[in-house]
Amino acid sequence: MQFGSFEGVNVQANAAENAVQEIEDVLVDEKRSMLKQPKAVWAVAFAAVFAFMGIGLVDPILPAIAKNLQATPSQVSLLFTSYFLVTAISMLITGFVSSRIGGKKTLLIGLSVIVVFSALSGLSNTVDALVGFRAGWGLGNALFVATSLAVMVGVASGGAATAIILYEAALGLGLSLGPLMGALLGGWQWRAPFFGTATAMAVAFILVVVLLPKTPVPAVKTRLRDPLVALGHKGLRTTAGSALFYNYGFFTILAFVPFILGFNAYGIGAVFFGWGVSVAVFSVFVAPIVQRRFGPVKSLTGSLLCLMVVLAGLALAAGHSVTVIVVLTVVSGALLGINNTLFTEMAMAVSDSPRPVASAGYNFVRWMGGALAPFSAAKIAEHSSASVTFLVAAAMVLVSAGVVFGGRKYLAAHEPRGV
Repeated sequence: MQFGSFEGVNVQANAAENAVQEIEDVLVDEKRSMLKQPKAVWAVAFAAVFAFMGIGLVDPILPAIAKNLQATPSQVSLLFTSYFLVTAISMLITGFVSSRIGGKKTLLIGLSVIVVFSALSGLSNTVDALVGFRAGWGLGNALFVATSLAVMVGVASGGAATAIILYEAALGLGLSLGPLMGALLGGWQWRAPFFGTATAMAVAFILVVVLLPKTPVPAVKTRLRDPLVALGHKGLRTTAGSALFYNYGFFTILAFVPFILGFNAYGIGAVFFGWGVSVAVFSVFVAPIVQRRFGPVKSLTGSLLCLMVVLAGLALAAGHSVTVIVVLTVVSGALLGINNTLFTEMAMAVSDSPRPVASAGYNFVRWMGGALAPFSAAKIAEHSSASVTFLVAAAMVLVSAGVVFGGRKYLAAHEPRGV
């Protein structure tokens, strides 16, 4: 019996060793695949980093904007709402535009629009003007973001999966660097981050012009209604519906937490830099491993439930412990990174529509969550408490997990064999 016990321990040890070796092999293979890319991929990825920086750029300066423009938190939160609302609606026209003028020209138009409206944002003297210019910024963001993924899939070596991981890496890096730049420049003057973004996007414009070759115009032109028609697919509709509620939780954290930390711009920037690093690391390195182990549906459902627990923890900590809020915010970044990659891959693979069309329909729905959450979160807190704000967000994420679980049979096309 004793010998058998030792034999069982050895078997378990060997299994654990094999599992560790498998993870190491996956990391090495993915690193090689991701790093061996054409210059055009890196140009678009670099530009995407700056585009995504615009999302979290205003985080550290939200309290400063409210103070300098004499606005309430809910009024300032409209900077996110106008940005994401226009981004969501504009997703419906991105395929129509890019299929007629080509991906490169669409990217350049998007970058140009961001340069103009980010500079105008820095010149704003009222919160209404700033909200309006952020809306214009959202149009440029939609043209660039929706097209950049399709372009990266088209020119990246290693297939769509590699391109999506690089895209999510750009998202995570942008989300981490945005608050950092917002803090460094915003600690000096609240207008400076907007001018910094305009400068960065101008550099990105030049890189795309120089390094990205002319992209061919697609043989089949996308109609304006195609993204909405694509949502008729039950798998894509399930994915987009779940992402809508998930993004409510995502942007409650991003847009509301800065108001309850009580930190200056540098402190808020440091917290969300750590948050963004978590998003980047877990989206690139952890999400693929989790997906291989458990399959996308189980992985996504589990990660969403964990995020719900984190939001419930923020509800308990609000008004009691800033340290716990900081820790949970950074931890949430890890879960958001996993979810972002899983949602994007699922949306690209589950539909029978062309990837750009499926992406446009999916992003139209999911960004609506980003438009709704910031204003709603601030309003709920103004009329109730910060704890209730996070509890509502936790309930939304629970609904998101329920949508995935309830529609799991429609997502079967994205399940690898043997899971």
